[in-house]
Amino acid sequence: MAWREQVAVEKRRSFAAEPYWGRPIAGWGDAEPLVLVAGLAPAAHGGNRTGRIFTGDRSGDWLFAALHRAGLATQPTSTRADDGQRLVRTRMLAAVRCAPPGNAPTPAERDTCAPWMDAEVAAVLPHLRAAVALGAFAWQALLGCLGRVGLDVPRPRPRFGHGAEVQVGDVLVVGSFHPSQQNTFTGKLTEAMLDQVLDRAVSAAGLRPTL
Repeated sequence: MAWREQVAVEKRRSFAAEPYWGRPIAGWGDAEPLVLVAGLAPAAHGGNRTGRIFTGDRSGDWLFAALHRAGLATQPTSTRADDGQRLVRTRMLAAVRCAPPGNAPTPAERDTCAPWMDAEVAAVLPHLRAAVALGAFAWQALLGCLGRVGLDVPRPRPRFGHGAEVQVGDVLVVGSFHPSQQNTFTGKLTEAMLDQVLDRAVSAAGLRPTL
């Protein structure tokens, strides 16, 4: 909490003239989503600045371009909370609701935010048919959440991997490497790889016929 507020005061020079949100960030998107996208935490100068997860940062540039290609977002970019962007039968949330130091959330922060994640997922669970976990941290947080809201998560808990899949009740959970600059700049995650994961989620949700 202290870090997110500090960042909102000690702004990045390129955003010095902009107001920062600097508060916890809830999920957003369709109220009755078929697809859920789970991330780690708001970026210090992205979501923590704009008030919307994956908005105004490089990871979001990659993610929203892919969501748009998959038909899950109405625009290929997400720059501000009031930019007119909409998610199509999709909702997005983060395991941790506040920007952590170094953009690296801890298990303690995850556990502190778990009740809010549980409440958000429980509210949309009757509609969900697919979920995409962006990174190992989000994978573990999401599977834990699905178990706490009443679904039967396989034991031992499935390991994360890009393209890993596990059926949890009516929800197919698919793993993807996180669209961080560390992964996209090095080629660990390519556009084609992210597209494949989102296409799998779209098909599992019944939004597109399986070929």
